[in-house]
Amino acid sequence: MKRYLKKNVYEAAQERVQYLFKEYDNVLVAFSGGKDSSVCLNLCYDYAKENGMTGKLGMYHIDYEAQYQMTTDFVEKCFNEFEGIKKFWLCLPIEAQCCCKMDAGTWTVWEQSQKEIWVREIPKYDFVIHEKNCPFRLEKGTSDYEMQDLFFEWFERKYGKTVVVIGIRTDESFNRFRAISSKRVSKTNGKDWINNHKAYPIYDWATKDVWIYLYKFQKHYNRIYDLFYGAGVCIDQMRVASPFNHCASSSLSLYKVIDPVNWGKMVGRVNGVNFTAIYGNTTAMGWKSVKLPRKHTWKTYLDFLLSTLDEKTRKHYREKFDLSILFWKEKGGALGEQVIEELKKVTDKFKVGERNNYSDKNTVIFEEYPDDLDIQSFQSVPSYKRMCVCILKNDYYCKYMGFTQTKDAAEKKKKCLEKYRNL
Repeated sequence: MKRYLKKNVYEAAQERVQYLFKEYDNVLVAFSGGKDSSVCLNLCYDYAKENGMTGKLGMYHIDYEAQYQMTTDFVEKCFNEFEGIKKFWLCLPIEAQCCCKMDAGTWTVWEQSQKEIWVREIPKYDFVIHEKNCPFRLEKGTSDYEMQDLFFEWFERKYGKTVVVIGIRTDESFNRFRAISSKRVSKTNGKDWINNHKAYPIYDWATKDVWIYLYKFQKHYNRIYDLFYGAGVCIDQMRVASPFNHCASSSLSLYKVIDPVNWGKMVGRVNGVNFTAIYGNTTAMGWKSVKLPRKHTWKTYLDFLLSTLDEKTRKHYREKFDLSILFWKEKGGALGEQVIEELKKVTDKFKVGERNNYSDKNTVIFEEYPDDLDIQSFQSVPSYKRMCVCILKNDYYCKYMGFTQTKDAAEKKKKCLEKYRNL
């Protein structure tokens, strides 16, 4: 539930920034080159400069190799203009999300073995960190999120108690709202907008607040937004993140028009890029209304889709799908009362068990794994259609079906991270 204060969001953000500089030895801004992180960087820099604290401020940028040239130009401009602060431009071989590849859910950024087909060359500045001068150890396969944790730990060991400022706003998506408002998220010093070492000083800003701030205080911004606007993109849908991110598949085609030079290189860098750009916002990739081919059930259509994949990828999906069938037919999943009421209208081949120990939901077990369930909460219930959507979306890890990283994989990553932290 929202609680309104007797101050505007700009005043509230200034107070939060002031608190961070008072409580921490260092304030480190995660700078993507987007509008939200630009606001955070400017708020922190203005406060630091006015109060003689620029030595406590730092900024870092994760370069995903494939990004709009205008974003790279703007990042370069900011790194050169914000004087007297610590700067880190990270060009490291990390695993990043990829919605394009059928045979994997990630791609390796700045992979040395692929240097000949890199989208861009690594920038040549003293503050650029790459594989050869990286001050902390990276294992092959380290994700971008894990790398940020390793970078933070190295930074804090070297410079002292640090908080990372992140430009997340709750009105952008439900996931971002949940990242801050969830009761499971630990709060620091009773501050709802600080989670461990991460702070979100503009979490309550609306998109219009961001643009009002940038205009009113005459701050520089990434001019790619002007091209987005000219292309008819809604201001709430403008993104400058990694183009292969799952959230970006529907807008990947914009690269073709806005940045044709980099686009040509991106097509050769990661397989499936051109297909995703053409069909990323259509039924061909599981978006909008997926149509079942004639003379098929969703189960037989699933078998057809699996037959088009290579053996390794087919086996990967099969294991996920078999696990889902076993789970819903034997253990059951937790569903809310509203979803259960919807189910009763379309099928009677399920039974409702006891209330889940961890929520106010009931356990539901299906006698037969459904082919399709025509209900509003389609994504939360099992069906062969949902499996088809995962393949069509190139959802390699089946996040659409609610799968997360396996315990074994998570434990393996954890051990590797601990190993390199102790080096």
